[in-house]
Amino acid sequence: MTRPGPPDATGTAPAGQIAGPWWRTGVVYQIYPRSFADTSGSGVGDLDGIRAHLDHLGWLGVDTLWLSPIYPSPMADAGYDIADHCAVDPIFGDLDAFDRLLAEVHARGMRLMLDWVPNHTSDQHPWFLDSRSSRDSPRRGWYLWRDGTPDTPPNNWLAQFGGGPAWTWDELTRQWYLHLFLPQQPDLDWSESAVREAMHDVLRFWLRRGVDGFRADVVHLIGKDPDLPDHPPELVGTNIVHTHDLPVTHDLLRGIRSVLDEFPGDRAMVGEVNLRSPALVAPYYGAGDELHLAFNFVPLLGPWDAAFWRSTIQDTLAALAPVEAWPTWVLSNHDNPRHRTRYGGSEARARAAALLLLTLPGTPFLYAGEELGLEDAVVPPGRRVDPGGRDGCRAPIPWTPDAGHGWPPDPWLPFPPDAAGRSTAAQRADPASVLHLYRRLLTARRGSPALHRGSWTALPAPDGVLAYERRTGDDRRIVAVNFGDAPAELPVGEPVAVEVASTGRGEGAAWPGVLAPSEAVVLVPTREPTATPTEAVVQPA
Repeated sequence: MTRPGPPDATGTAPAGQIAGPWWRTGVVYQIYPRSFADTSGSGVGDLDGIRAHLDHLGWLGVDTLWLSPIYPSPMADAGYDIADHCAVDPIFGDLDAFDRLLAEVHARGMRLMLDWVPNHTSDQHPWFLDSRSSRDSPRRGWYLWRDGTPDTPPNNWLAQFGGGPAWTWDELTRQWYLHLFLPQQPDLDWSESAVREAMHDVLRFWLRRGVDGFRADVVHLIGKDPDLPDHPPELVGTNIVHTHDLPVTHDLLRGIRSVLDEFPGDRAMVGEVNLRSPALVAPYYGAGDELHLAFNFVPLLGPWDAAFWRSTIQDTLAALAPVEAWPTWVLSNHDNPRHRTRYGGSEARARAAALLLLTLPGTPFLYAGEELGLEDAVVPPGRRVDPGGRDGCRAPIPWTPDAGHGWPPDPWLPFPPDAAGRSTAAQRADPASVLHLYRRLLTARRGSPALHRGSWTALPAPDGVLAYERRTGDDRRIVAVNFGDAPAELPVGEPVAVEVASTGRGEGAAWPGVLAPSEAVVLVPTREPTATPTEAVVQPA
């Protein structure tokens, strides 16, 4: 079924949108469907719940929605164990509900991305059931089966979850199968042409429906050495997810990219390349013929520290510039504690981090609920669901301040702390809220060419402060972030006004020259500068 693309699919941006490829100019908002909004009364979020809040997301100012998996699944890993790639799990709705959602997203000038899981399937997927049925199955080679004895796995690899071997013995066919995650998630063998074509057809199925792109789950794992050699001694006792990096994967990515290029409208893919260095991630962009974007995981792991962020930004831009790759930035997601939790529960730090995120060169990704300043939920042992212990950051979004917070009684996970005060309705009513800060930041980013496509230049600043300039043509912004717990003086040498402050302090007025503790600001010059910055400019692609 062919669905129309969004209003700017031809490349012409409607009023209020920025011209250029959406994946370079927009802001992506990740939705964890189970936890966003429930209309069925099941206690689990659904597609109609997302559709019911599209006006709110348009008001907030996000450009693109990314949905975590919505496919039929036994839910051993919350939908990342897929049993049917071309359908919707009944808990979320059906294909008609998806089509309605997509049509309304496009009608609002926004775009929609889906999670795509290329490395593995569910052990209940028809492909694996067939593969497991017999050594003579036509799909036996679709998965990684190896000989051995029941007490000795084929190699020393460990699974991501549980710490045990990345192999499960199948008594029926007397072989082991590989699973880099749960035993219920057997790895596909991408060296098989039939696997490649089948997964390409999955992409085509959704692209024909009109989706704008995909987030590719652990896509760096799909290429494997057919010998599946042991981990070297220095890596024994670790899983391979964060170190697996093989040249064959790039050939596979070029094949995947060619599928997206079959379709009009700037269809794009962002890859989860879970290597912990921008220099290692950069090759996955290829020569503009592999991934459009790749996640940068370093900020998800680092401290609230000016020196860390300064070096991270510089290292990222320096690694990506030679391959003309576009950066991405993310503070929170469904796999990691929310950034407010990581930063000690401080709302002030969470606010300052938001301003930092939305003024960096590249594509920012927001995780639903961070615009409310949410912390992770405290989930008692009896209510834990996730095999990786990630339930806290997946708690339901509170929509209203009443006892149910817009959900039926007993949703699938407990709410985060202060759910009433952190609810969307409460914060929309409060102009000083975190929610309104995000809206002001998104408005400022959209309105400033410097912020969404300009160069980045580090500026001199006192210890504990990160300052930089964004510039393109005549448009300039100065950004400063105080990571410290004391005020910091920051003279800028020219008249400037406060466009956005993480505290809301002094917006629209002349800059007083002092940052409050844990405060960040966007400053707009009121005349041309009297001096040029002394540090070299690192240009994004």
